Amino acid sequence: MQYRIEGTTLPVVTVTLSPEDRIYSSSGGMSWMTEAVEMDTNTGGGLGRMFKRAISGESLFVVDYFVNRGVGEVAFSAEFPGEIRDLDLAGGQSVIVQKDSFLCAEKSVDLDLHFRKRLGAGLFGGEGFMLQRLTGPGRAFVNFDGEIVVKDLQAGELLRVDTGHVAMFEPTVDFDVEIVRGFKNILMGGEGLFLATLRGPGRAYLQTMPMGKLAQKVAQYMPQVGGKGESGGGNVDLGQLFGGR
Repeated sequence: MQYRIEGTTLPVVTVTLSPEDRIYSSSGGMSWMTEAVEMDTNTGGGLGRMFKRAISGESLFVVDYFVNRGVGEVAFSAEFPGEIRDLDLAGGQSVIVQKDSFLCAEKSVDLDLHFRKRLGAGLFGGEGFMLQRLTGPGRAFVNFDGEIVVKDLQAGELLRVDTGHVAMFEPTVDFDVEIVRGFKNILMGGEGLFLATLRGPGRAYLQTMPMGKLAQKVAQYMPQVGGKGESGGGNVDLGQLFGGR
């Protein structure tokens, strides 16, 4: 299977399919495809898998893409500014990714839920109790917010991360949360009450611009609604909103 990733801020991955290739995505994930490409919408493994996708916020159905003869192309675009990463997973190799980051994968790649076992990590870790696990063999594509910074953690090495910046990590990495130390740090540090902790060994992928933070920043420039349902802030200054003069 051949592919190419194009674009910068809002990238797209285009996959070239031959008759021996078959990939799948969540329903509604495809951006465009050539005439030779066929679609097959299905449950992706039965009612049990449909239920898991439903509680994780994914679509109920998956769509397989394939060609019967010749070659065809199908593209999947990023839904937010960031990076598309390709994952070449060996047989049995897994990665844990944040929800909504999955774009598409070869049919041999298994997409499943990953539950956080610790109560604190699920409540305050920024992504809830449910993440997603991708298991090989095969190639998968994921989309993360902003740029990606890779950290290779040694055994026992600890990294504290602002919640929401954790994009993906290997299963050997221990994920937890801890309370920010120091009364002044909690009140005036601006990092909230909790930090995520990643303890090695293993590789962790950190995203530089969580969409939640971006939305909060943009919201500061939006007009405020007055008590009578009218805008108290007037019209939005688009130049100010996007940093212009």
